Amino acid sequence: MVEDSVGMDAVFHALAHGARRTMLRRLAERELTVGELAEPLEMSLAAASKHVQVLERAGLVKRTVTGRRHVCRLEAAPLATASAWLNFYEHHWTERLDALEALFTDEGTDR
Repeated sequence: MVEDSVGMDAVFHALAHGARRTMLRRLAERELTVGELAEPLEMSLAAASKHVQVLERAGLVKRTVTGRRHVCRLEAAPLATASAWLNFYEHHWTERLDALEALFTDEGTDR
């Protein structure tokens, strides 16, 4: 598995904050201005802009500036890399959960 550790670090850092995850979820539906992203989160425009900057550095958001209007759109490609990294470990957790399920199933049949 090829890893872009710097890029993935930025993606996971960006995903580490709930406000940024909410922003990404909303941007998956449509393009939004920074003000629109800030509104339901009850944060200042400056705070929202800082969160957007983190998302931009991770490559998850592209911002277009027209005058004073900053429109953001989702760039999902970096999420694919993070998803592939997580999926690599999925078989490990599936095996562990299957073993746990077997343990409980065996206990239930012993009674």
